[in-house]
Formats: sequence, structure tokens, C-alpha cells
Amino acid sequence: MEPDGITVWFTGLSGAGKSTIATELAKILRWQGYKVEVLDGDILRKSLTRDLGYSRADRDKNILRIGFVANLLSRNGVIVLVSVLSPYRDIREEVGREIGNFIEVYVKAPLEVCQERDVKGLYKRTRAGEIRGFTGIDDPYELPLQPQVEFLTNRETVTESVAKVMDKLEVFWASPALSSAQL
Repeated sequence: MEPDGITVWFTGLSGAGKSTIATELAKILRWQGYKVEVLDGDILRKSLTRDLGYSRADRDKNILRIGFVANLLSRNGVIVLVSVLSPYRDIREEVGREIGNFIEVYVKAPLEVCQERDVKGLYKRTRAGEIRGFTGIDDPYELPLQPQVEFLTNRETVTESVAKVMDKLEVFWASPALSSAQL
């Protein structure tokens, strides 16, 4: 039997490891024969939401659009792995309520570790004054209050983090009548 679609929403600071973990999880799920889509914030900013800036209103629109696509896919039986900063708690919660089958994953890494990883050079550019309103530096990141999965990427391997999400997915598929809050 094909599992119900679900959205797994990876949130955390830039450089925390959201995309790395979502990509690895997608490989495993596809290998197991599931329909999977990864919605990566960096890629979506170049297509679906390229008209948006980084004001609070634009960031909220960004998340609402991504949430709409995730909802559309998941209600059609797709496992959707969303890897986006999504810094504001209220809009993440709103999207989770809209989608229903939703697992919030908090990908944690200390700010210092994220800055060391800085593969895109964004923290360096922010510190140099080239970027303003950067999440975690001069714009807030609101921590999830009750994420269903949480891990520290500076202490856990990608494999360990992926296993935690897989465990949560297995609980969901075993009891699809559970609400997101019960997961």
C-alpha cells in the first residue's frame, strides 16, 4: 500500500544542514520506491518566488507559496521535503495547519558553526555590511516551539539525522490518523 503524502518541513539557520539532510533523505526514500519531491529554498528563490525580496511580508509570501505547492503535492500522495529557512514561527505554524500531514524538523547548529560552514559566503557578506536583514544576524529566527524532530548537525552525522526523520515517518505511516501535533 502506498503511504499517505506528507510534508516534512526542515527549518533552521542558513548553513545548519537543511538541504544536505533533505537531499540524503530523498535519495533513501526514492530508493525505497516512494514518490518524493524536494522543495529547496535556494532553488525556489530563482523560480517560484524570484519576484520576492526579504522583507517580513515577502518572506511570509515566500513560505505561503512554498506551503501551497507542498500541500498540493502531499495531498496527491507525494512525500514533500521542504528545505527553507522559514524564520517566522507563526507562518510556519499556519502552513503546517493548512497542510495537515506535516512534520516540522528543526535543524539546529550553533550560529558559530553555521558561520564556519558559510558555503555561500552570506555570513561573511553580512558581517561586511553587504547584506542587511540576514536571518540570525540582524533579522530574527524564531525557534520552533514543538518540532516533531530536532537534531544538532554539529554533533550528529547526516545518517543519524536522516534516521530520526525516517523513524518519525514510520510512526506517521503506521498511524495516519494521528495529527501533526501527536507526531
